[in-house]
Amino acid sequence: MREEENKRTSPDSKVKRFFKKRWAFPAVYIASAAIILSGVLWYQNSASDSDDFKYDATNNPTKQIDDPGMPVSKEFENFTWPVADPEAVETQKQFYDNAVSQEEQVDALVFYDNMYQPNTGIDLKMKDNSEFDVVASLSGTVTNVTTDSVLGNTIVLDHGDGIKTVYQSVKDIQVEKGDQVEKGDPLATSGQSQFNKEAGVHVHFEIRKNDVAVNPVDYFDKSLSALQSDETVGASAETEENATIDENSTESNKEDSAVEENSTESNKEDSSVEKKSTDSKESTTDESTDKEETNTESSLSSDPNA
Repeated sequence: MREEENKRTSPDSKVKRFFKKRWAFPAVYIASAAIILSGVLWYQNSASDSDDFKYDATNNPTKQIDDPGMPVSKEFENFTWPVADPEAVETQKQFYDNAVSQEEQVDALVFYDNMYQPNTGIDLKMKDNSEFDVVASLSGTVTNVTTDSVLGNTIVLDHGDGIKTVYQSVKDIQVEKGDQVEKGDPLATSGQSQFNKEAGVHVHFEIRKNDVAVNPVDYFDKSLSALQSDETVGASAETEENATIDENSTESNKEDSAVEENSTESNKEDSSVEKKSTDSKESTTDESTDKEETNTESSLSSDPNA
């Protein structure tokens, strides 16, 4: 019976025997430390993994934002044709440019008051010579609205930094001085002018930088900043200077022609005087000859021996 009881050892006795061993407590401490360290490392890794997939629901790209969008800066607006449908119009008169051929320069001259003037813009008209809406080429402020019987009614828009657009030969004007207009807003209706009767119903459009006209075709579909940074502007000033030189040259030629005509008239008068003098001498000679013949006949008739 005692042997059987000895064989039946209780669990407590086994634990006691285990802790009586010299390496038991160090092993427990090491195992506990390993478990705790493993738990800490696992927690850190799980936290970093969750941060990779963390997102803010307020940044959902599909969410609609109620705040109004910022307006596009005027510096980045592109110049457009001053008509609602550019495909429906044609260019009746091009800009006078010193960089083109002489033939193209001649085609860009406008004849008015018996003089040829360089065109400082482009003249647009419908193919069937009908009226059309004239719109703002760029957003800006209306600084001038004038009526001119020669050039036609004129609208001037200021776009800042010395950049202006001019709309001439228009009627039924829809804007007033001081109005703020956006690109594409209707300004007026195409009309006629005495300056370019050949164009018929048209609009004369100009782009000016610091009051110097530039070729509008070179800046269509380009931004305002492109014109502001362009340092090659100045063709119009040279054009006007050349036109003045041509006019002075023409006047000089006219004066030379007048001098030549006066000289010719003077020569004619001198020739007339010489002719009169010659005729007078011939008449005097004839009279002297007739007189001598008369005297001879008289002496013969008075001589008895004859």
